[in-house]
Amino acid sequence: MDKNRLEGTKHEIKGGMKEAAGKMTGNHAREAAGNLEKNAGKIQKEIGKASDEARKHHDRHDR
Repeated sequence: MDKNRLEGTKHEIKGGMKEAAGKMTGNHAREAAGNLEKNAGKIQKEIGKASDEARKHHDRHDR
């Protein structure tokens, strides 16, 4: 499994927690920062998935 998938998931969760904390406290800056981190984590996770798929495809055709 590509490390981007794990790191992306970590950032997605961490960002979601920051976003929720910002909403609960009315801190719009923290909410926005959490939202950005969450979405960046989603993108990073997708990059990891694509990397895994490319690796699988390469391994299948390398035989």
